[in-house]
Amino acid sequence: MASDIKLTFLGTGGSWPAPGRHLPALAIQIDDVLNLFDCGEGTQKQLMKSNFSFMRIKNIFITHFHGDHFLGLPGLIQSMSFNGRKEPLEIFGPEGVLDIIPRTLSLGYYSLSYKITVHELAPSAVYDFGKFEIETLGNDHTIPSLSYSIKEKDVMKIDGDKAKEIGIPSRKLEKLRSEGSVLFNGRTVFLSEVLKGKRRGRKIVYTGDTRPMESMVKFAHKADILIHDTTTDSSLEPLVNEYGHSSSRQAAEIARDAEVKYLYLFHFSPRLDDLSTLLDEAKSVFPNSILSRDLMEVSVKVSKEIIPVD
Repeated sequence: MASDIKLTFLGTGGSWPAPGRHLPALAIQIDDVLNLFDCGEGTQKQLMKSNFSFMRIKNIFITHFHGDHFLGLPGLIQSMSFNGRKEPLEIFGPEGVLDIIPRTLSLGYYSLSYKITVHELAPSAVYDFGKFEIETLGNDHTIPSLSYSIKEKDVMKIDGDKAKEIGIPSRKLEKLRSEGSVLFNGRTVFLSEVLKGKRRGRKIVYTGDTRPMESMVKFAHKADILIHDTTTDSSLEPLVNEYGHSSSRQAAEIARDAEVKYLYLFHFSPRLDDLSTLLDEAKSVFPNSILSRDLMEVSVKVSKEIIPVD
């Protein structure tokens, strides 16, 4: 069965909050697993305004340890305790996470009611989370930083006509898909006998802060959604690149070359009130460019692409 994948942009700004624009945070729900990517100041308040409960967060992924991307953690973690959380919480991040997160957890006086496990992730690695995989890419930023690719696993696609010829009832198809074989009418039917191919799993790439990188083109290749740092428009490119960020034009070039379906502009400078220039510039390079905004919700449609099985 296809997973239900939903995104909510909790905060879309950068550096410091702006009126109507909170600091970076992105919620991605895959079926019953709620993942949080970055946790800027005010994230727990944004979660309260969203359709997600912060108590249901299972995994938190931090891109890097500039304050605008993680200083919402102390309040969120303590609020979970105040509300009686018992379920364990997993926190992931780049180099430095094993030092910074324990110090973050020690702020103030409170009793932690649940277990927190901290994991340092390596660049250019893949991690298995059951229904989905997380792949990392080291960013071109001013401090250690990671981009994350969230990839739904490919789903075996059964040929309905072949299944009907054999006479397998529909109630047994999910078992056949998950276990590889079923016993039917006294014989073992193997998945390979009715396999049509694999439905390509959906892919979401979230960059955090980065200068434009050629390696991002491969990393984000054919992504359904690319959420890329677009701090300013191209008129400030030398300055924005110096500080480890990308312009809207540069992000759109990455999206075009990576052949993604949609580019969501993200991490806007608080000095910008009117973001229309960023959008116009991006759309001139990559028409499927969209301005993210706080509390925007996106459902990621199931892919119809069928990949042949080797």
